[in-house]
Amino acid sequence: MSKDICQIRLIVGLGNVGSEYDHTRHNIGYDLLTKLCDKFSVTLTPEAKFSGLTGRGKIADSEVRFIFPTTYMNESGRAVGALATFFKIKPEEILVLHDDLDLEPGFMKLKFAGGLAGHNGLRSITKCLANSQNYYRLRLGIGKPPSKDVISWVLGRPNSADQNKIDDAYQTAIIGIEMLFTQGVSKATALINGFKPN
Repeated sequence: MSKDICQIRLIVGLGNVGSEYDHTRHNIGYDLLTKLCDKFSVTLTPEAKFSGLTGRGKIADSEVRFIFPTTYMNESGRAVGALATFFKIKPEEILVLHDDLDLEPGFMKLKFAGGLAGHNGLRSITKCLANSQNYYRLRLGIGKPPSKDVISWVLGRPNSADQNKIDDAYQTAIIGIEMLFTQGVSKATALINGFKPN
């Protein structure tokens, strides 16, 4: 097996729980997670001890767990930390899918470790992983708000043009995530980071 092949054991989709948050910009990570689960025939079910919706399936020949923390964004780490501790999953075996203000809609970046860019979900996860930032992130662009009202922006829904770009990105993201397991980090990163929406 190539040393570049990624040993991801847990994929996390960030967002807020509740119908009022469905398909908002802040829930873009969860939306991608649900599409991944559809692709790999994974069913997410509530699991109280992990404070989230969890599932298990296979990508290529690797067993992977999936979680959507139902704690609200700012407490996402409670769910991730509990599941990672229980199944002895290391930070470097985790991939977090999340929204990113610094990327335009439809653009993505796959990266390992690094800063938190003011993202409260990542901050909570880092804290609950013994302050380790050594996990993978798939940053999904939502663009910057036209005004300084960031909260209303992230909790709002994209317009149809932006949503079309995001939907296109999801398809490439799913291919790229599978490539992590089959062709390695370098090729997956090149595909995801090189994607440009129409």
